[in-house]
Amino acid sequence: MSIAFDRILNFRDVGKTVNDYLGRKLVREGVLYRSARPDDASPTDRKRLKDDLGIRTIVDLRTKTEHLKQAEKRQAPQSETSALAQSNATLAQPVQIPGLRYRHIRVTGRRFERFLLSQLSWWNYFKMIFLFLLGYRTQAISLVSQAVMLPQGLVGMGLITVDESGAEIAEALRALIEPSTLPILVHCTQGKDRTGLIVVLALMVLGVPTEAITHDYMLSQAGLEPEREARLEEFREIGLTAEWADCPQHFVARVEDHIDTKYGGIDGYLDSIGFADSERRRLIEVLGA
Repeated sequence: MSIAFDRILNFRDVGKTVNDYLGRKLVREGVLYRSARPDDASPTDRKRLKDDLGIRTIVDLRTKTEHLKQAEKRQAPQSETSALAQSNATLAQPVQIPGLRYRHIRVTGRRFERFLLSQLSWWNYFKMIFLFLLGYRTQAISLVSQAVMLPQGLVGMGLITVDESGAEIAEALRALIEPSTLPILVHCTQGKDRTGLIVVLALMVLGVPTEAITHDYMLSQAGLEPEREARLEEFREIGLTAEWADCPQHFVARVEDHIDTKYGGIDGYLDSIGFADSERRRLIEVLGA
């Protein structure tokens, strides 16, 4: 079940979610949290994150474009901002919470971007470059979305992320095993897919059953419902359809099957991205119950 905040959606303790579902303690509670973007957290939310939950580190998996879009929204007249950012006190706060450590890991990094661009026709490639050079960043992203992302689908893009974002995934997993970073909050924009993928991989290392990992992932469907219409508008702006706001029931199973088939299992995959056996043992030590 998601933990209720004033202005942070889709927030939950991964360990408690998994343990409650299984009826036994397999994952340590109170150390790994996940959520949608916490940018508009109210003063009460910020106090709860820092003082009540004791969170030390926030790992942000978003892209530069997402940060720019969010900054534009915060600068818009109050009547035009999301319902989650209507408080003057909230808007007056800096995005980062003083006293917390921030790690920005753009999980869809350069190699991932190069792969997407390689799927474009020459005409679309030059058109996309032209749009970027003229400052039409959103329109350029929309072109890539319609030409590459829509045909792949949300699950397909998740599998491409597994294959093309190994270095960034390893960096995100390393953030979970540093004692000084815990407790830790991992988020992207929705806290659904990129955040979900990092959590899926960590739980696979811990030996959590597929159905329990799926249960945690699927909680984002209800956790994001209060902002669904606003999210649909964001997706439409970048050329994506309503399906991208949902949680595919088979997402976790497809990721696991892809890793088993292509890499021989989670250990083979993590070896291939440089997340060593010693680091996996450390992850089990830190996050295991």
